[in-house]
Amino acid sequence: MEEGFSRVAAVDCGTNSIRLLVADVNPATGELRELDRRMTIVRLGQGVDKTGKLAPEALERTFAACREYAEVIREKGADKVRFVATSASRDASNRDDFVRGVLDILGVEPEVITGDEEADLSFTGATAELTGRDDLALAKPYLVVDIGGGSTEFVVGDDAVRAARSVNIGCVRMTERHLVRDGKVSDPPTPDQITAMRADIEAALDLAEQTVPLREARTLVGLAGSVTTVSAIAQNLPEYDTDAIHHSRVSYDRVREITESLLASTHAERAAIPSMHPGRVDVIGAGALVLLSIMERVGASEVVVSEHDILDGIAFKVAAESEGGN
Repeated sequence: MEEGFSRVAAVDCGTNSIRLLVADVNPATGELRELDRRMTIVRLGQGVDKTGKLAPEALERTFAACREYAEVIREKGADKVRFVATSASRDASNRDDFVRGVLDILGVEPEVITGDEEADLSFTGATAELTGRDDLALAKPYLVVDIGGGSTEFVVGDDAVRAARSVNIGCVRMTERHLVRDGKVSDPPTPDQITAMRADIEAALDLAEQTVPLREARTLVGLAGSVTTVSAIAQNLPEYDTDAIHHSRVSYDRVREITESLLASTHAERAAIPSMHPGRVDVIGAGALVLLSIMERVGASEVVVSEHDILDGIAFKVAAESEGGN
């Protein structure tokens, strides 16, 4: 291990997916050398918005992914592990069952973080590598937007966070709340369903804007699966390609075209998109509409897409703590 680097493992468990990053990280220089990065759709937030509880089958899917990740962490020899759990487990009445299961499998207790903590980690992950990157020519302040399954985080900052807010709009929550009829996702949604979802999103943006000066941002940086999938579609990628997506730029007009197309398509048509992850087929329309609504509110002509997000932020924080001897 080179001087200044630590080998760490970061796990981010959200409403829709659970992800692992094992990396060698130098927090002083902002370098992160990825050894393993993977994502599993587990739908931990299945039904939480309605029942207030984590479903047994959702917990078991999540624990199965944790067992797989535990093996990877052992193989790679990570010195420190941090497990961060976000929206779904924050809202659930039976979150103690979730905490106990993760502790048994991975040996660390999941940190059920607040929306503000989530926003800070997302900002760190998305912007740590942008410092000194003159080739990107990105104007500050940044608005980092992390569109998750259950919530969306908004963070404005230059080199550090100035203001942050988490609101309960995400691709899974919006789909379950507005696009499900008789236990099935509408195929495609009706105009009335889309109108109701749009109104919900706009109300949440009003809430975010009470805390975060959204319109002061000079660069919009978009994170997470809804945004990266829109980028993959915009580029007509034959398959999901991290290198092509990371730091790509998608214009407002292209985001609008893609959103309208996704919301007018059937499940089969969305599933046939080459870069579409099977677990995003039913929720990508809602996720794209959240992105489009944000761009309209901010007045952004484009979104800069980042593959580095809360997961990378967790890794940077763990490495910094490790370096400090904590």
